[in-house]
Amino acid sequence: MAPPPCSDPLKVSADQVRGLDLSPLVGLASLAPAAVLTAASGLQIDFDWPREAEDPRELSEIAELRLWSLRADALHPWLPLVLERSGGQLTRHVAMLLPHGFSPTEGIRFAPESLELWITQRLFLLDHWAAAGGIECRANLGQMAAVLGYELDPGFWSVIP
Repeated sequence: MAPPPCSDPLKVSADQVRGLDLSPLVGLASLAPAAVLTAASGLQIDFDWPREAEDPRELSEIAELRLWSLRADALHPWLPLVLERSGGQLTRHVAMLLPHGFSPTEGIRFAPESLELWITQRLFLLDHWAAAGGIECRANLGQMAAVLGYELDPGFWSVIP
């Protein structure tokens, strides 16, 4: 199965969410790391989830969507690296995983300790994943952290073999 082009959002139906069905990611998951980065750069995930018009919740407040996202993230930890950033896809995905609050003036605010632990773990994981695939993506990882409001210490990478 060929991966979807990044210009088309990856559609996740309500049935797939309810069944924790990650089949929309199968095409990407079958690729080598370099191909994932190329094919999925700017990936958007579109949840087709039924909601009442007056439902005030953000998608990250819907338990079923959070559970699907947690499973997707656990089995495909490269997702945050390829998700679209400027339109909020990366931030929404991380909000599905971490405690956060919402401010009308500042948007999503992550619990600082949770974000620090998650970012650090993900940087280690994705750096290793990329190196095993023969690619260098530390600059991309730094940009991912910055989008989430995390300032990466300039010496962070120097202590990693």
